[in-house]
Amino acid sequence: MKLEGLRVVDLSVFLPGPYLTMTLADHGAQVLKIEPPGGDPGREIGPRVDGETVFFRNMNRGKESIVIDLKKPSERDRLLKLCDEADVVIETFRPGVVRRLGVDYETVSARNPRVVYCSISAFGQDGPYRDRPAHDLAVEALGGAISINEGQDGAPAIPGIPAADMLSSLQALSGVLMALLRRERTGRGDYLDMSMHDAVLAAYPNVVGPAFAHGRDPVPKHERSMGGAAFYRIYATADARHIVLGGQEAKFIRNLLTALDRPELAGLCEAGPGPHQAPVIAFLSETFAQRSQAEWVEWFADRDICFAPVKRISEAFDDPHALHRGMVLGDGASRQIGPAIKFRHEPARPRLSVPRLREAISEKDGVDA
Repeated sequence: MKLEGLRVVDLSVFLPGPYLTMTLADHGAQVLKIEPPGGDPGREIGPRVDGETVFFRNMNRGKESIVIDLKKPSERDRLLKLCDEADVVIETFRPGVVRRLGVDYETVSARNPRVVYCSISAFGQDGPYRDRPAHDLAVEALGGAISINEGQDGAPAIPGIPAADMLSSLQALSGVLMALLRRERTGRGDYLDMSMHDAVLAAYPNVVGPAFAHGRDPVPKHERSMGGAAFYRIYATADARHIVLGGQEAKFIRNLLTALDRPELAGLCEAGPGPHQAPVIAFLSETFAQRSQAEWVEWFADRDICFAPVKRISEAFDDPHALHRGMVLGDGASRQIGPAIKFRHEPARPRLSVPRLREAISEKDGVDA
């Protein structure tokens, strides 16, 4: 596997750090999960299966659990010895905490210059918000994401995906791998300061146009990718389910409107997003409300139109394509989410066992993904 022989010391909890290190473990890295005596708080979040929470299981498989009480000075040396042999160290404490504990980058790299040390925090290691406490929702709010995530009533709504957590995790994964690649040439590691807030702001290339070009905030109901276009929008069906149109290319517009005997409406869509598309939205809303979601799935099946039913989470993981792609591992209540990174050679081999506190996992249950 790609990362076989890589050793990772994981000081992180909750989501961004553990997801990053689990990805490394899925591809062969040895991950030593350093936990306080009470364990990662994720061990207590949400529904349980066989004594472990689904939350914890889907971010910590394939790791080994080592309990170290960093509040005890004697335990600091134990951790530093592990870091001496590490290729990567990941931590998600609030800024300043690792320095106070004596396990910061400067201390670790003085002993191990090859180490790649990554700190993930809400707002980064410097700046006016450095010391603010925050989790995903507050970061998304300060980063502007909540303001453009409107419900049908026009008020901000809580996103269903923890975007700040996941974006920072994946950005940090990229940075860690970049630093490891560079180390091959220079022999020296590096320090990565990953801000969840930065990761949210970096995710706006298709949204920030109105703000940068015209000095105005996006108006979600009028913008191209947020509801202001008839062919990039959610529609209700007769059975109180929903479908989406998800492509605004001219061919998709004309294919659908011609099939529905309203080709004359195509020009409104081709003129770009905005209030002028209201007649098209009204027509499509009325049309889609006349059949069930399943009937529309059948109707669209052989047509070249960017369309999808809005599936529930359980349906999404039972979908034949998701199953074919290996996005579900195991079966029954013990299922886990599969790895999204898929190599042709040396594919991931996630180990489905989750370590109990102070327990190294078994090596015997690897599965190809």
